[in-house]
Amino acid sequence: MDRREFLLSGVAALVISGPAAAQMQDHSKHGMDMPGMSHGDGKMAAPGPLPTLPEGAPLRDLPRLANQASEPGRFEAELTAKPAIVRFAEGIDTPILAYEGETPGPLIEVTEGDKVAIRFANRLPGEETTIHWHGMPVPAEQDGNPMDPVVSGADRLYAFELPEGSAGSYWYHPHPHGRTAEQVYLGLAGAFIIKPRQDPIPAAYGDTPLFFTDLRLAADGSIPANTMADLMNGRVGDHVLVNGQKKPVLTLPAGSRRRFRLFNATNARFLRLTFGTAAITLIGSDGGLLEAPVTGLRAIDLVPAERAEVIVAFEQPGRVVLRTEDVDRGWMGPGRPDTAAELMTIEVTQERAEPAPPLPARLRRIADLGPPVATRRLEFTETMSMGEGGMKMGFLINGAAFDMGRVDVVTKAGQTELWEIANLADMDHPFHLHGTQFQLVETERDGRVSKAPYRAWKDTINVARGQTVRLLVRQDQPGLRMYHCHILEHEQLGMMGVAEVRA
Repeated sequence: MDRREFLLSGVAALVISGPAAAQMQDHSKHGMDMPGMSHGDGKMAAPGPLPTLPEGAPLRDLPRLANQASEPGRFEAELTAKPAIVRFAEGIDTPILAYEGETPGPLIEVTEGDKVAIRFANRLPGEETTIHWHGMPVPAEQDGNPMDPVVSGADRLYAFELPEGSAGSYWYHPHPHGRTAEQVYLGLAGAFIIKPRQDPIPAAYGDTPLFFTDLRLAADGSIPANTMADLMNGRVGDHVLVNGQKKPVLTLPAGSRRRFRLFNATNARFLRLTFGTAAITLIGSDGGLLEAPVTGLRAIDLVPAERAEVIVAFEQPGRVVLRTEDVDRGWMGPGRPDTAAELMTIEVTQERAEPAPPLPARLRRIADLGPPVATRRLEFTETMSMGEGGMKMGFLINGAAFDMGRVDVVTKAGQTELWEIANLADMDHPFHLHGTQFQLVETERDGRVSKAPYRAWKDTINVARGQTVRLLVRQDQPGLRMYHCHILEHEQLGMMGVAEVRA
């Protein structure tokens, strides 16, 4: 049986072995015993009609984490992760894990240059967790990586200073060893926005975060555990939520120009976002604003963990639907879901907005990282073989599964390197690197090389199957940093490595 036949043979005989098997055993022991919640022991949830989520409520603002600091230039707060009960569907309780009792968690908003101190309390029964400040330039010991867990019942102070030039749209989520995927799909994720001291985007455009998560509910309202198909392909939920709502509505006057911050906080769903016929202007990526606006776009692609900032022009009265189109990113086994969905409605009224000032032709300067002094190559592979008990598989980088006690890459702080990420697997894999923002140089597929269309700061980028992505990378702070596929189930089942950055 060859590789392709394995992919088409289904998942019933799948055996996960090695480090992945240990993580799956942990999955069945941790945090799944709250009333009404499905267990991670492979049992199916009770049959019955699936809950229907209400639609059409006004788009809500994300709740904000209160700043308790009394002096300017500081942000001090408390943040707790604990079980909570919410109602996604009318009359049905759903147990979740939540920051401050809500999912998504509270929006954290600070200004570049601020000193941040957030006291985190882990009140998850019987399981450790961390907070990873995704994409943010924080010291390694503040990064929330799996080697630095916060045990159940403990508190931990995360403290860091945000440098000038770090303004952008980031997010925070757990990163514990072997439990990241579960803690995120159970509700632990939130937006983190760093504002610039002087924003070149006109205030008349507003500033609206759209935080995308997806949700799967059983008939009893519980959130089911991952299936074998989820482990192989990454979990894709049944409902895409925007700021925690199903198909909310935003009302704007005709002629509006609206700034949206787009966050893909799903475990594994690839988004291709369109606003009907409304024109989209891209102004920012993971690490903040671009050097200049990119105009005339009709769609924005966001892989899991990726962010973008856009301006959308709503010229005429009527109904505009924000949709995600179906994305074929590769699939193991049968049953690939159709991922197209309506996400939100913008009701454009007859009332006319005041004429908006134009976008500046130049938004900021992005530094050239200079020529690389070293080249590294990372290869993503999926391995499959037949053994006693069925089909065995693994998700690997350079032929190895993640080992928390092993350093895979040693690099030097302040040194620019060229990283080649080659995807030799049968699915797309989003690549994420902790501790820094990188710059795309080019991509190569089937012998065709495509240069980056513009310079941008990125921390997450898709590596399509059969594609090689080349990045300029520079780490400025010493310590241990993770790199991994940001399909969380793949990260958890081995597709992750450790980089040691030396001073």
